[in-house]
Amino acid sequence: MSPPDDPTLEGVTSAPTVPRAVGRALDVLEVVLSHDRCNLTAVANEVGLTPTTALRHLRALEARGYVDRDDAGQFSAGPTMVRLATSLRDEGQLEWLIALTKPRLEALVESTGESSYLAVSDGRVATYVATVESPRAIRHVGWVGQNLPLAGTAVGAALTEVGSIATRTGAVEPDITAVSLAIATTWDFGVAISVVGPDHRLDRPTISNIENHLLIEVGGLIADLGLEQEHRHDLPA
Repeated sequence: MSPPDDPTLEGVTSAPTVPRAVGRALDVLEVVLSHDRCNLTAVANEVGLTPTTALRHLRALEARGYVDRDDAGQFSAGPTMVRLATSLRDEGQLEWLIALTKPRLEALVESTGESSYLAVSDGRVATYVATVESPRAIRHVGWVGQNLPLAGTAVGAALTEVGSIATRTGAVEPDITAVSLAIATTWDFGVAISVVGPDHRLDRPTISNIENHLLIEVGGLIADLGLEQEHRHDLPA
């Protein structure tokens, strides 16, 4: 039997060209950043490492300030990570995109009654970077900053087949439906817009209405960005 820390038993997700130790540390950091707070067990389970190995990487990241640990043993983004993130949030491409997208998200909320999100993707995961919340008492919130897998999710399907609307229920949270549409860009990250709400409100006619408004607002965003592309749905008259 191989020892517990045999690398063949651990679900490291880094690319083969990344040194194993570096890949493990990055995997651990990404798990922590995808949650507000998480404990050692959660990190180890998500990354596929033994608790001993996960703790070794967490301690190294903590020593450099990339993660922080509270008295209850919960890990979160550390001061170095916060500083780096703050330094990047200037008038760059992402901030420009968010500023242009916000009015479109607001229009989607007004026309659909559900929360709307802007997602970007590096080709491995999608991250929601901006939102406008539904005004309803029961509404979907809390996905800004969250990393989502591309496989099985609406935003992942939309990014995989740009121009086609994708709808998924329960892919990330139970009883939640997401309707997503991506746009083609020449940038080094993918872009998609999602409308997300409780499954009990999003029946087929309601989803069709969301699709129509999603096409309108994404079409407007494409024009705002100075891009040209054709959707695989016809815009409503």
